[in-house]
Amino acid sequence: MKFDRPIILALVVSALLGAIILVTGIAISFFAPDFIQWEQVGILTVWAMVVVFLLVGYTVNQFIYSKVKIIYKNIHDLKVGSDWDEEEIARSTDLDEVTKEVSEWAEHQEHEIKELKARELFRREFVGNIFHELKTPIFNIQGYLLTLIEGAAEDVEIRDKYLRRANKSVERMTNIIDSMETISKLETSTMVLNIGNFDIVGLVEDCFDQLEDNASRRDIKLKLQREYNSPLMVMGDRQKIEQVFVNLIINAIKYGKEKGKVEVRFYDMDKNVLIEVSDNGLGIPQEDIPRIFERFYRVDKSRSREAGGTGLGLSIVKHILEAHKQSISVRSSENLGSTFSFTLKKVK
Repeated sequence: MKFDRPIILALVVSALLGAIILVTGIAISFFAPDFIQWEQVGILTVWAMVVVFLLVGYTVNQFIYSKVKIIYKNIHDLKVGSDWDEEEIARSTDLDEVTKEVSEWAEHQEHEIKELKARELFRREFVGNIFHELKTPIFNIQGYLLTLIEGAAEDVEIRDKYLRRANKSVERMTNIIDSMETISKLETSTMVLNIGNFDIVGLVEDCFDQLEDNASRRDIKLKLQREYNSPLMVMGDRQKIEQVFVNLIINAIKYGKEKGKVEVRFYDMDKNVLIEVSDNGLGIPQEDIPRIFERFYRVDKSRSREAGGTGLGLSIVKHILEAHKQSISVRSSENLGSTFSFTLKKVK
């Protein structure tokens, strides 16, 4: 016979009550032998213990322990499904085990609540950021058009200037929408990657050619760490990886020091190639590093907007590399520069 908690509790209570009755009966029989006899004391004690045992056992099991089993079953229903065996619950239920299960369940629920709150905060920030990013160019366009409608269109110079500014704001909105569409496709895995082999050195040189004008405006030199006389072949979607380099190099140009440099380095890692894009610019404060890959997050908000950034470049980089089953990391020191690192599979 298995002695579970209700039986043990009933035994303890009945034994205590029996001891009290026995001691009391002995005392009464000693001082008033005509009122009660020794034999009667023994019989009364036994009966009292039996009745108390049954009452306590039934009460604890019916009104306390059965409720604990319900709690235990509900926890298991939430954790492992509704097909949990009632017989198994009856066999395994133990107050210590229930306490442990409840604690684990509570910790799990607390963790989930924190995650939901963090996601809700991120959602609110994200919606607010979209509104803010689109509001500025929309208001700009509205202001330019109203000025032209109110008579400024008669002045050819002002008209052309305002139309160019309006067009620039439209381009900004288009870039934001295109970037959001790219991120959405990457997150939902609806964007098909065209995986193939290509020369990573040649790709970076092409990116340097594209961005040479941007770099020259700030007198920044784009360079490889060393010359390569033969191709360095990697596996991936060439067009998407080009987008990664363009975003990283543009960021490095924006936040690099004037008359500084942006350098790309390659390291052979057996099955992979480690790629680094570094600058000697402003650097990133340590408290901002965990968030720089979030959509619309900017370290220097005022300067980023002045430079025309959407705040989506690094988020796109992260999602493209994750689609390639790779990740990106960053190390940075303020006023010394930043280095972004990622890997691609090497083709031998």
